Amino acid sequence: MIIDLNEDDKEIIEDLESKFKEIFYVSILNDFNFNPYTKYLVYLVDDKAVGFINYYFIYDRIEIVNFNVLEEFQNQHIGSSLLEELIIISKYNKLLNITLEVREDNKKAIYLYSKYGFKKVSVRKNYYNGIDALLMEKEMM
Repeated sequence: MIIDLNEDDKEIIEDLESKFKEIFYVSILNDFNFNPYTKYLVYLVDDKAVGFINYYFIYDRIEIVNFNVLEEFQNQHIGSSLLEELIIISKYNKLLNITLEVREDNKKAIYLYSKYGFKKVSVRKNYYNGIDALLMEKEMM
């Protein structure tokens, strides 16, 4: 099941932050309080978070900030389901595009994004501690 996370989902927020410690150097509640554009889609299995997409909904576009699925739940269509939900949100809101940055060596993620129509539009040299980032975009209109 996919939910649109909000500040009242305290148990899910704690679950996410404990499972993805290396990602949440700023708490999700702080993110909600100080960033009016931030949103989270969370994939739950038995009411426990196993994956999420953190994105910014900025006027006429979406920027994926972070996208992660626990390793033991990968290859079970969870990442695809989250991405499909984000694309539906984009279409429903008649947005221009969805953009993201991905490590050039993250072949699984690049394959997934390409499968859903994302195209490489630029390279950011040495963006991830010496590893290039690909800027990818899915045009929605």
